[in-house]
Amino acid sequence: MAGRTLRGKVAVIGIGESVYYRHGRSPDPEFKLALQAILAACADASLAPAEIDGFASYGDERSESSRLAAALGIRRLRSSIMQWGGGGGGCCAAVANGAAAIATGQADCVVVFRSLAQGEYGRYGRSPALDTIAGEKAYLMPYGVLAPPQRFAMRVRRYMHEHGIRHEAMRAIALASYHHAQANPRAIMAGKPLDAERYDASRWIAEPFRLFDCCQENDGAAALILVDAERARDFPHKPAYLLGAASGSGYRAGADPHNSPAYASANFGTLAPDLYRMAEVSPSDVGVVQSYENFTGGVVMALIEHGLVSAETANDFLQLENLIAPSGQLPLNTSGGNLAECYMHGFELVLEAVRQIRGTSTNQASRNDVALVAGGPMVTPASTLILGSEATL
Repeated sequence: MAGRTLRGKVAVIGIGESVYYRHGRSPDPEFKLALQAILAACADASLAPAEIDGFASYGDERSESSRLAAALGIRRLRSSIMQWGGGGGGCCAAVANGAAAIATGQADCVVVFRSLAQGEYGRYGRSPALDTIAGEKAYLMPYGVLAPPQRFAMRVRRYMHEHGIRHEAMRAIALASYHHAQANPRAIMAGKPLDAERYDASRWIAEPFRLFDCCQENDGAAALILVDAERARDFPHKPAYLLGAASGSGYRAGADPHNSPAYASANFGTLAPDLYRMAEVSPSDVGVVQSYENFTGGVVMALIEHGLVSAETANDFLQLENLIAPSGQLPLNTSGGNLAECYMHGFELVLEAVRQIRGTSTNQASRNDVALVAGGPMVTPASTLILGSEATL
C-alpha cells in the first residue's frame, strides 16, 4: 500500500479560463469557450497545444475530447477520462483522474477542464421538462421538490437542527466570498459588495437558503495542465503539486428517497481521512480552503467533515474576520467562489488553489503552501484534493 499514492508525482504547470459571463450572456458556444480556456492554460505554461495527449473532465461535459484534440492539432490522444456524476462533486476527482493517467504512464500531459454555456443548453437552476422520471426524482417531483435548492435545503436544515448551527455561520461564508470578489477583476460580482444587512433582507429561495446562499449560474470555461513532477520545474510558473485526492461517498449515500443513514452530511466523512492520509498532512497544516458552494450550508458541513472546524465551535469560528485573506485563521474561497466569482461547476476553485500556491491570488493568504479544495458537498460521488508547494514534498 505504501507505494500506491499520487503524492508529489504530478504537478499543475498551467491554468487558464475564458471570460466568465452571466448565464445566457456568452457570445460564444460552449465548445469554443473550452478551447479558449485550454489555449489560455497553454499560454500560461508556455506549452504548445500539440503536446497535450490527454483530457479529463466531469459533470457530463459536452466538449468531447476527440473533437478538442482535432481542433487543437493534437497528433496522438492517449487518455480520455470522464468522472461519473452530473454534479460538481467531480471537480476534484477529474484532477485526480488526470494525475493518475500521468502517474501510470497512460499520458504525459493532461488537460483537466470544464465548460458551460447555460444560455446554449439550459439553466441548472430550473427543473427540466421530463416525460419520464426515475430514481430520486420519482420520489421528489410528485411532491413539488423540483430544483437543487429545494433538495439540499432539507439536508442542511436537518444538519442545522442536529448540530445547533445558526444562520449567521452561513451568512459569514457568503460575506467572505463577496468580500474576496471585490478584489478579483474576473469575478462576476466584482463591484457588487454584500453586507450583512443586504444579505438579511434578501428573499428566501428555499429555507434556510436566502438568495445569497445560492451559487450563480454562468457561462464560461476553465482549464489546467498536468505533467509529471520531474518536468514541472521546466515551465515558467511555480508548480502546484498534487499531495492528495479522494472521491466517492459513504454507505448508501445514493439511497432513494433521501434516506441514506448519514442524510445530514456533505458526503466527505469517508473521503477526508483518505485525503489526509495520502497528502501526509493534517487539517492544521491547511492554510487556505476553496470549498464548492452550491449552497452555503454545504460549505459549513464540508469544513466540519474535513476537520477544519468542529460542529461545536462552528458558530463561533465562522465569522467574517476568520474567513478572509490575508490574515484570517482560515481564508475561504479567495477568488469569490461559486457565489461571487463564477459558477464554473467548481473548477474555478481549483484554479484559485493553484494561484494560492503560486502566490498570485488577488486575495493572497498568509499561509499558502497547503491548499485544500472540496468539491460538490451533498452530491454523490463527491471529491476533494490538496495541492502543495515544493516545500511540502
